[in-house]
This record gives sequence, C-alpha cells and structure tokens, in this order.
Amino acid sequence: MHKNILIIGGTRFFGKQLVRRLLAKGHSVTIATRGQTADDFGNAVKRLHVDRRNEAAMHAVFAKTSYDLVYDQMCYSPLDAAIALDVFAGKIGRYVMSSTIETYRHLVGKIRRPLRENDLDLSQVSINWQYPWRDPALADASYAAGKLQAEAVLLQDGRLPVASLRIAHVLAAQDDFTGRLASYIRTVQQGRPLRHLAGAGCTSFLNVEAIVDAMLWAGEADFLGPVNLACEGSLSAPQLHERIAHLMGKPALLHVADNQEKENSPFDYAHDFVMDTTRAQPGI
Repeated sequence: MHKNILIIGGTRFFGKQLVRRLLAKGHSVTIATRGQTADDFGNAVKRLHVDRRNEAAMHAVFAKTSYDLVYDQMCYSPLDAAIALDVFAGKIGRYVMSSTIETYRHLVGKIRRPLRENDLDLSQVSINWQYPWRDPALADASYAAGKLQAEAVLLQDGRLPVASLRIAHVLAAQDDFTGRLASYIRTVQQGRPLRHLAGAGCTSFLNVEAIVDAMLWAGEADFLGPVNLACEGSLSAPQLHERIAHLMGKPALLHVADNQEKENSPFDYAHDFVMDTTRAQPGI
C-alpha cells in the first residue's frame, strides 16, 4: 500500500538505505534535515529544512501536514521526544523511533541473561528536564540516558502510536561515522594487539541491510512499544578482532588490559551485553 512517509534524518548511514528502499516500494518520501548533508536522491524525495530541536520551527514546518508513517532517527533526548509529541500528535498513523542497545548499558553485569524489552520499565523512568541534553560536549556521555528518557517520554505521554527500535551495535564497512569497525581494521593492519578486558563479554550486532529490513517491517507492523533488533549470535571484542584478522590474512594479536589502563576497545565489556530478540521474531 502506498504511504506518505516522513523521515527525520535520512541523509547518512542506514538512513540513506531506508530512503532508497522506501522509494523502491513506491512510497512518497519526505526527508526533514537541517540541510547540512548532501544527498543523491534528486527529485525523488521532498526535502524540508528544519532543526528538529527547534520547537517553534518544527511547529511551523509541520503545521499543515500529516503522514501515514514517521521514522524519527534524530530523537536523542526527552526534549526531542516532547517536541515530537506536540508537533505530531493526532496527525500521523505511526511513529517509529530509532533507539539503541545502549539503553540497557546500566544493566550490564546486573542481569546475567540476554536483555529483554521489559527489563526497562519505561513507566517508571524519571525524566530529567534540567539536564543540559543539548550540550555537544556531553553528547557521548548522555547518549544512552537520552535515548532511554526519550522512549519513556513517548510512552508515558501516550499521544503517539510509538514503536521504538532498540538497535544493536552496528557493523558497517561504509559510511560508519562512529569509526568503531574501522578502528579494528586499523589495529590488524598495523600489527597492533587488541586491548580488551579480561572478562571480554559478548555483545549483539546488526548490519545495515538488516537494520533497514527491520525498519521496513516495523513501519508495516502494528506493535507498539520497544523491540530489540539484533542478528543471531553474538561476539566478544577479541572474537570480532580474530574474525577480521582471519579475513585479512593476518595474525590476531590480543592484549588483556590491566587495571591501570583507562581505555579499552569498542564493543569490549566486562560482562555479556546481549539482547533477547524473541519479540522481533515472526509470529511473536
């Protein structure tokens, strides 16, 4: 069925692939961005230039519009979620928020099994409206809490039909602005050992194609609330390093970090950090 779809974001990483897949399915796609990142969609999409953190601008741009489906890839804090509620309530058919495995980070080591959606009771999450969510210097430090509180604001309010996608750690060979996978490749190329914690817990991963598949599924489905998205299986940091080294035909050098070393490798955890994906399986 043809849909009128808005993507907040959509000009980098898996957002670009989502746009292309939606267009291929014959949907009408509008992308809302600040206009700072070029895209190659030509006249196939409608573009709206707006800062989604600016409440007045959001109200002005979307005052007379409605959509069957909104994908919000730029909802990073409770402030962003509150704007989405006020701007889109009563005007859209479905709202899909890109969330993250990092919402569970504070439970790592406390729950010794794959993490389930209901391990986070969003109805009981306190919202910190005074925290400086928009401070760029705090972007990394506040990422997990910001996503969790954004989910909580949306659920506690209840005015939008929300599905939040808790996306596992992304592995991508191209367009990965995080640089995490690239850091593993460089370590192997340079013949350096991978520094990792003694526990070397496993974690969940997902590739870009699988993310887009899941987002398309979520847009067509009717479930509400959070859902964990990850590929089958999990890897520890040393296991990921070893796989990359094998593919490159180079030795996989490892180094267990001692207590004096402050930084460890990306995706390296003292305990398993794995999501249960039962809810995302067909028929569940």
